[in-house]
Amino acid sequence: MSRLMSRLFKALHPLRVYGSPMGNHLSDLLARASAASIPVVRGVTDDQFGLPTPCAEFSVRDLLNHLFQVVVNFQALAAREPADFSGTPDVLDGDWRERYVAETEALVKAWAEPSSLDGVSPGMGLPQPVVAKLVLLDLTVHSWDLAQATGQPYSPDAQSVQELLGLVDQMGPMARENGVFGAEVPVSGGPFETLLGATGRHPVVPPR
Repeated sequence: MSRLMSRLFKALHPLRVYGSPMGNHLSDLLARASAASIPVVRGVTDDQFGLPTPCAEFSVRDLLNHLFQVVVNFQALAAREPADFSGTPDVLDGDWRERYVAETEALVKAWAEPSSLDGVSPGMGLPQPVVAKLVLLDLTVHSWDLAQATGQPYSPDAQSVQELLGLVDQMGPMARENGVFGAEVPVSGGPFETLLGATGRHPVVPPR
C-alpha cells in the first residue's frame, strides 16, 4: 500500500456511521463528478506535466497518475476485489486522455451495481458507501487541483460537494492527524470553498 493510501486508511478506519444503503445515488454522483473532471484532464497539455499543483507532493504528472490509480483501483473495491496501491505506475502514454474517460465510465458502472454498496469493504475495513465517497472526493478535489495547476476553469458538481461536506467534516480531524489533509484553511464562501478549506486547500491559490 502506498504511503498516501496507508495514511488514508489510518485516518478513516474509525468511521462506521456512513454505511446506510444509498441505491444508485452515489454512482449518479460519480457520473456527475466524472463529467466535471474529464474536460480538465483533457485540457492538460504534455508540456504542463512538470508544473506544481496545490498538492505539494504531486506535480501535474504525478497527480494525473494518482487519479488514474484511484479510478482503476476503486473499480476493484466496488466489487470487493483486491486493490493495488503499492506503487503508482506512469500511464501517461498513447491516448491517455481517452483512457481516462473510459476508466471513469467503468468506475461509474462498477458502483452502479446494487451490491457495491452492501456491507464492509474487505480491503479497507470501511462501509462500502464510505469507500465510494472516497473516490468521489478524489475526483472532485483533485480535478480542482489540476485546474488550478494548469490554468483551467473547473465547476464541481454541486450535489457531489454537498454529499462530501458531511464526510469531510467527520473524517477531517483524523485525516489531518495522519497527513491526508493539510491544516484546515478558514474560508468565507460557498460549499465548495468550504470543502476546499476543510481539506487544507486555499480556494484562491496564492501566486508561486
